[in-house]
Amino acid sequence: MKTPIYLDYNATTPVDKRVLEVILPYFTEKFGNASSRTHTFGWIANDAVKTAREQVAGLINCLAQEIIFTSGATEAINLAIKGVWDNYQHKGKHIITVKTEHKAVLDTCKALEKKGATITYLSVNREGLIDIDELKNALTPYTILVAVMYANNETGVIQPIKQIAKLAHANNSFFMCDATQAIGKINIDVDDEHIDLMCISAHKMYGPKGVGALYVRRKDPRVTLFSQIDGGGHERGLRSGTLNVTGIVGLGKACEIAQKEMWEDAARISKLRTKLEQFLCDLENVFINGSTKNRLSNTTNITFQGIRSEDLITKIPHIAVAMGSACTSATAQPSHVLKAMRLSDNDAQSSIRFSFGKYTTDAEITEVIECVTKAVIEIRKNL
Repeated sequence: MKTPIYLDYNATTPVDKRVLEVILPYFTEKFGNASSRTHTFGWIANDAVKTAREQVAGLINCLAQEIIFTSGATEAINLAIKGVWDNYQHKGKHIITVKTEHKAVLDTCKALEKKGATITYLSVNREGLIDIDELKNALTPYTILVAVMYANNETGVIQPIKQIAKLAHANNSFFMCDATQAIGKINIDVDDEHIDLMCISAHKMYGPKGVGALYVRRKDPRVTLFSQIDGGGHERGLRSGTLNVTGIVGLGKACEIAQKEMWEDAARISKLRTKLEQFLCDLENVFINGSTKNRLSNTTNITFQGIRSEDLITKIPHIAVAMGSACTSATAQPSHVLKAMRLSDNDAQSSIRFSFGKYTTDAEITEVIECVTKAVIEIRKNL
């Protein structure tokens, strides 16, 4: 078998060796509980958590006290949405989100609908972008939260975050942003962009799995949440449980590295993606899904019309790509993101996501182009 090529960085990333080097001692000699306040083992762990909190805050331009560590983005999303619902439903029971959100957001909203919440699901156009006028019309005096992801995990499409935040705040609503895919790839400034709640996951940015963070704004406006996990009062009472010091240290280091290197990485990765798209889109009935202007540099979602994605992937077993979100890849249903973008079932099921990372090489992309082109030609000959 040929050497495997990994082009599924939006599903997860390998841990950066510099991150691994930093976290390893916290499994062994620096194994203390960060809540142990009476001895040096606990002090060392607590200091490491403080440093990591500052590193995460530095990446997104917020106060360290505004960072709450979680087990990942899914938990952060649940804490944000359910936390707002539990604390502010006396003001209103209306939440606005988008049809192309990650299932972590959509399923959380569906759970709240069973508890009496009214959820508006905004549509998107063929480019994957929301209609600002539709958002304006959806806002009501009872809207407590607007939840729109920064960049889509399947297409890389970036929403107009500043405009959305401005509208939400003019309506006295909070604005939550799932930035799981965007963090570490592009500059995000929660203060400048007026984001009130933002979700982060370490394993999407070369950190370890099982750790993430939620940014919670402390002023202008101040957001207060009801905790979803009780017992011990950790993380300012918002997320109880013994802190995952090793994971938190890894997240912090990953943020520090991203702050220094993401622009250089993005420039190089963008060239590789352009190369792949230029060659593959020369094939007949092959096109890119979503905006090619407002998107992440590392993501492309391509439809190979008339070819089922499963059949194409079977022909290129050494190349790791995806048919949609890793969280829904076990289902046979067409991507809800592509369907919301008005692709037919057939076209949605003929689409593949290629997502690049900082370890992707030009030689790998050359091989991917050759293998995919050969597979497409072969499959179409047999149709």
